[in-house]
Amino acid sequence: MVQVFKEIAPRRFRESFGRYYEDFQVGDVYEHRPGRTINEADNTWFTLLTMNTHPMHFDVEYAKRSEFKKPIVCSPLTVAILVGMSVTDVSQKALANLGWESIKLTHPVFAGDTLYATSDVLGMRESGSRSNAGIVSVRTVGTNQHGTEVCTFNRTMLIAKRGTLPQD
Repeated sequence: MVQVFKEIAPRRFRESFGRYYEDFQVGDVYEHRPGRTINEADNTWFTLLTMNTHPMHFDVEYAKRSEFKKPIVCSPLTVAILVGMSVTDVSQKALANLGWESIKLTHPVFAGDTLYATSDVLGMRESGSRSNAGIVSVRTVGTNQHGTEVCTFNRTMLIAKRGTLPQD
């Protein structure tokens, strides 16, 4: 995470997070911290908010008869938390999210699991339509507290260049 303190007036500072397009380099790996422990309430609220009615996410008795023997975390919640964990490192200065590709849910996540994430910079190029930004692609990998991979996805963003944002 890039953290900068800019003096905006004498003895008055503004904190800024994130990377500008120029701060990325293909091959860089960002470890997103802190981790995030998912609890039962997170999972229940997410299923309610998204109207996901599959009983594997909130019906303990139903889940006891499954191969997992307990409820699993709703998979879009896993993706959302991993994306959120990556914001300060990869998209705090984004002008737009351009897309997610190849989302893979490789291992179940349960209430009580702690997620960690890393993002690898896969590619970057100048924007063809916006001189104030470039396009950055990353691959994010989420793991649980045991180091087991639980989710991967590729994400592409339009990232502002240094000196082009109103708060610069």
